Amino acid sequence: MLSMIGLVGGLALLIVLTLRGMNLFISAPLCAVVVALTSNVPLFQGDVNFVSAYMDGFASFVAAWFFMFLLGSMFGKFMEDTGAADSVAKWIIGKLGRQQAVLAVVLACAILTYGGVSVFVVAFSVFPMALALFKDANLPRRFIPAALAFGSVTFTMTSAGSPEIQNWIPIQHLGTSPYAAWEVSLFVAILMALFGYWWLKKLITKAVNNGERFEAREGDPVLIERKLPSPFSGLIPLATVLTLSFIFHDDLKQNALIIALLGGVIAIAIINHKYFQNISRAISEASTGALIAIGNTAAVVGFGSIAKVTPAFTDAVAFMTSLPGNELVSAAVAVSVIAGLTGSASGGQAIALPILGPHYIDAGVNPDQLHRIVAISSGALDSLPHNGYVVTTIRAICNETHKAAYWPVAAVTVAVPLMGLAVAIALFIWW
Repeated sequence: MLSMIGLVGGLALLIVLTLRGMNLFISAPLCAVVVALTSNVPLFQGDVNFVSAYMDGFASFVAAWFFMFLLGSMFGKFMEDTGAADSVAKWIIGKLGRQQAVLAVVLACAILTYGGVSVFVVAFSVFPMALALFKDANLPRRFIPAALAFGSVTFTMTSAGSPEIQNWIPIQHLGTSPYAAWEVSLFVAILMALFGYWWLKKLITKAVNNGERFEAREGDPVLIERKLPSPFSGLIPLATVLTLSFIFHDDLKQNALIIALLGGVIAIAIINHKYFQNISRAISEASTGALIAIGNTAAVVGFGSIAKVTPAFTDAVAFMTSLPGNELVSAAVAVSVIAGLTGSASGGQAIALPILGPHYIDAGVNPDQLHRIVAISSGALDSLPHNGYVVTTIRAICNETHKAAYWPVAAVTVAVPLMGLAVAIALFIWW
């Protein structure tokens, strides 16, 4: 009982500290210590101790995903520095018109995310344009984080073919491909996109009817007018990432993503080399951004690694994997809960799959179906308030508060994926 109290309490403390803006490099190990002490895990001595368990989880995640984070960050930063991301976004806006401000923001994020740009980079790149669009349409700015998140971390991030790591982590554990169960994935992605967009528009319309309007603030970013490359010069590198990942997957499995992202980096560097503002600065910022992004995720994975060695976690996994009924349902519950505990879709997968993957494969679950259920379920409860992307987007990028902006974010990044997950399970069971 004390172990379970410590696990839940440690998670609650992590959420509170994150909401208060504490750095994850400090809050994650601090909360992990609380979990360890309440579960009688020694801090320094013994075969299993806090330091070794935490750092094993931290280091193993960095070792497995460093090159993907680095190249993904470089790709996104090159798209930003050359103006290719702005060009693609403006092209979409030009086709839709400024009256469709919300749809333009969502589609810009979706195309960039599905093309392989890191969700963090997408948020940074699209926010200035989103701010301008919401200002022109006189829409309340507290919904910008929801629009950015909906286009980035829902129907694109976990869909078949996506170069985002949330769609690639299951490959190494299940022996599948990034296109696993693509038919169901396509249907669910379209359903999530339509339903989520309808819901987001309804929330914004209700706020406008209640008198909310756009409010300008001191320090808002200003769009710098400069010559931009053709939008097709930005779409070609995106297509390169998707094509190379498809070509090399059978031979290289997870490492195909390295080739794909490297190809995208080279493609944009060649095609748009005349549009670089400062390539040295772009590389430096990409490297720093990659280290921060993977470090934040690894810090949360370390918290999960401590949770994993506690009796409470063992009891919880045993309970979830023994749920009566279909194995896909229990797999979805298990991955959702672990992703929620860690506040990270990729971190939750990295912790859950080594334990749950063999269990469900031995039970006869179809690997492709399991891959898609794991991917979709990891992208639901991960978006709780302490999620790194949620905190960064709401506070650091959009300069909002959780009180004002989080609930619309939760609607489109928690409720909508849970709906999509339920539909995917139903299709797999009865199709």
